Parts: sequence; structure tokens; C-alpha cells
Amino acid sequence: MKDLVGRLSALDPDAGAAVKVIAYFDQLVEGRSGLEPIVRGAAVLSGCTARLVDDERHVRVRVDPEGRALDEFGPPEPEWLSAALMPGGPPVLWLERPGPAGPVDAMVLERAVSAARGVLDRTRGRASGDPALVEVVLDASAEEPARARAGRRLGLPDTARVLALDGGSVRIEATGAVPERGRVGVGPLVPVLELPSSWEAAQTALRFAADGTEQDPGPRVVRADELGGLAVLAASVGPGTKPVADVLALDRAGSAAPWVLGTLVTFASSPSLRTAATALVVHHSTLQDRIAHVEQLLGWPVRDPLGRLRLQLALALRRLHLHP
Repeated sequence: MKDLVGRLSALDPDAGAAVKVIAYFDQLVEGRSGLEPIVRGAAVLSGCTARLVDDERHVRVRVDPEGRALDEFGPPEPEWLSAALMPGGPPVLWLERPGPAGPVDAMVLERAVSAARGVLDRTRGRASGDPALVEVVLDASAEEPARARAGRRLGLPDTARVLALDGGSVRIEATGAVPERGRVGVGPLVPVLELPSSWEAAQTALRFAADGTEQDPGPRVVRADELGGLAVLAASVGPGTKPVADVLALDRAGSAAPWVLGTLVTFASSPSLRTAATALVVHHSTLQDRIAHVEQLLGWPVRDPLGRLRLQLALALRRLHLHP
């Protein structure tokens, strides 16, 4: 990309600068950067103060050409360069200087508003408090003063934790309250400036949370600080990862009878066979017969320590595949 920019700049400075703008914002999008880095990029690349204001979504971000966040917001001037989120919509992004826009300014507006649209789409209606402030406080790439300022505006105490909710929603909690419905990943309690790490851990924990159905039995709320080494597994299982043989064996066993997966999850998480039988509301001898049958379906014993560990890992891997 650097070579391409260099060659284009030699032939056409505007074209080289435009390619640089495209590469810059593509990198922000790939890194899932928040709104403030996007507006900062628009300000620095254009050489003038930039602002993003969307009153409907309670979003107000303003950055000067040196990259400093600004708190003062006067009304935008009609002659400023601007762009809308959607064709025909009202302007939401401004470069605070009059037009007409040159090739570089036009590209900055186009790429910045496109990147901002992606951020707003994934946070709109999904966060507790102002979505823009939540986006900043959870953005590891945002500067610490900006994250601290966002935390104060959200009214957060010195420490808080992040909850990752099913469907991409996010909540920041100081009290430890957890929703009673749906899958929830609970991040660790951390200082406000470390909330990006709690958010990352909460998203990992959410992948281990179950739907609570026959085909996905297990706990619906999973706390990241209780995962231990299991969290390492999440990095190795993505949308395109093929299931290992033990996960496929679990799927085959689960299709044999509706009680199989729930029985295995309860058995794997109980200290004894009798405890598991009590939780399943069956006689322990009935559970013994079921486990013997399931062992034949799986192809390995689950009542000895090694087989039990193998079962626990297979169940964890299966849940990661269900929630990639």
C-alpha cells in the first residue's frame, strides 16, 4: 500500500492522498474502532476541526486538527462541508470549513461517515446510556482522557464491569446486576479505564453461555473470571473452524434422544453421580443406565477422570461452535 501511495502521489498528489485516506479508514473499520477515532481521523486528514452530531442517537463528538477532543459545540455553519448517514438524510458529519470540497475532503467525508455508520449500526439501541459514550469507554484505542471523560458522563463509579448480551447488546454495570433472560457473558470488575478488557472478556464468556434448550443445555450466565484456562479455547474456535471428532460425537449422541445432552451437561458439572441424578430428578440407577448408553453412543467412557475431562472439553468446544 505504501508503494502504491508513493507511485500515485508522484503521478497525481490528490489520488495518492485519496488512497491514503481509504487505507486509514479501512484500518479503523477492521479494528472496530469507536466514533472518536473516526472523527479524529477526519480532523487530522482534512487539517480542520471535525464533528459528528446525531441528536436522535445522542451522539456528539468533536475533534480538532491536532487530534484533541473538544467539549464545545456551537451550531454548524451552513457552508461547512458535511455528509449524511443515509442519502437524503440530514448531515451528521462536518468538516468545519466552507466548501467546495476537494478530492481529499470528499474522500474523507465519504469514508468517515461510512465508518461511523458501521459503529452506530452495531451500538444503536444496544447500550445502557449514551451509545457514543459507551462506545468510547469500551474502545481500547481511544485515549485515556477521552475514556475517563466518557465514564464520568455515564455516571460510572471507580470500578464497573461489562455485560455482553445475546444479539450484540452491551451493558455496563457497577452493581453486579445480571438480566434474568437470555444469554449473558459477565466481564470482571475493573477500574473504568480498564473496561475495554472487561468488554473483551465478557464477549468471550458469552460464547460459553448456553441457550438453555435441549440442543444447547447449560448455564445462561457465564462469568469470565470463572472460566480459567477454558478462555484459551475461544481463540481457537471461530466461524470457519471444523469441529473435532468428539464434538461430532456429541452431536450424534444428542440426536439419539432429547435427554442426552442435558444429561451429559449436568453429569459433567456435578461432583457425583447421585448429585447429578438429584438435579435431573431421576433415580441414580436410572442415570447409571443412561450414562452407560451414552458412553456407547460417544465411543469413550465418561465416568473415569480422563473421560470426564474429555467430555467437559467436548461440551465447551461444542458451545463455542454454536456461538461463534
